Amino acid sequence: MKTWNFGIIGAGMVADFHAKSIQHISNAHLAGICGAGSGRAGALAKQYGCREYADYHSLLSSPEIDIVTIATPSGLHMEPAIEAALRGKHVLCEKPLEITTERIDKMIEAHTRSGTRLGGFFNYRYTDTVHLLKDAVDKQRFGKLTFASIAVPWWRTDEYYRHKWRGTLELDGGGAMMNQSIHMVDLLQYIMGPIESLHAYTATLGHHIEAEDTATAIVQFKNKALGSIYGSTASFPGQLRSITVTGTKGTVTLEDNSIKTWQFAEEISQDAEIRARFSAAVSGGGASNPASIPFELHAKNISAFITAVESGKPFELEGKEARKAVEIILAMYRSAKENRAVQL
Repeated sequence: MKTWNFGIIGAGMVADFHAKSIQHISNAHLAGICGAGSGRAGALAKQYGCREYADYHSLLSSPEIDIVTIATPSGLHMEPAIEAALRGKHVLCEKPLEITTERIDKMIEAHTRSGTRLGGFFNYRYTDTVHLLKDAVDKQRFGKLTFASIAVPWWRTDEYYRHKWRGTLELDGGGAMMNQSIHMVDLLQYIMGPIESLHAYTATLGHHIEAEDTATAIVQFKNKALGSIYGSTASFPGQLRSITVTGTKGTVTLEDNSIKTWQFAEEISQDAEIRARFSAAVSGGGASNPASIPFELHAKNISAFITAVESGKPFELEGKEARKAVEIILAMYRSAKENRAVQL
């Protein structure tokens, strides 16, 4: 079995999740890390027993590295991702893939041209409850889908936003939607299919930041179901994220990694077992402390990417798929700015 050597570009909080995840995977090895000169990269390199590189150029020039994960501020993903493609490295990039679709498309084009793989991190997709919900939709257990909603009523302190890139349009690409709620936006379109149109409002109500800390939208899906999106970092003390899907024959509500409602007009033998197994509250973390999320879902995300690289088969979160949530959020920003419904 081949062991894949990883390099991590970026040395902030999320880089630690990547390092723990790589260490957790039997056919992965953390070979190097680079940061922006804060000293954090050196500390992580020492902690995980890998080499510290001076910058991403030197890391990407190393023949030892097979795959890089990108954990820099969101608006700084494109440049190392493109250079990685030019040097024949596969890339698994943190959410959002980038802060504009134009920059994402350049990343996708570079990896298509070089024959390398580009994938994204949407680790919430790797929960058992999401797999069960997706399977129920695919098997048409809901009958006619009529409505779906996501809510991310989270809290972030003023201290959180003192990091110079957070909440900025230049490097964060937005606020509560582009940074925190993007995971649930991805799940919404993954479960329900494409959004046809939306009308959104955004506001900055609880923090002194450039971007929004509260946003909401009414949506219509291409399957004609309706829906809603709500995300915030101004909801003290921070509550569980949720998704509800309902139709003419069923309703499911997930709160973080637990099932609050699992009801269908046509019950099957597994339904009672599913309710019993997943009804206990299991927090995925992040509602008030971004460092409280478990690393295991990142590890599953990375393992799935390795499997796709090894097999040559499509990766569930390839560049074009990871792009979709960014496109939806940018449509929300455009709708809020222009005060009108936007077609996707």
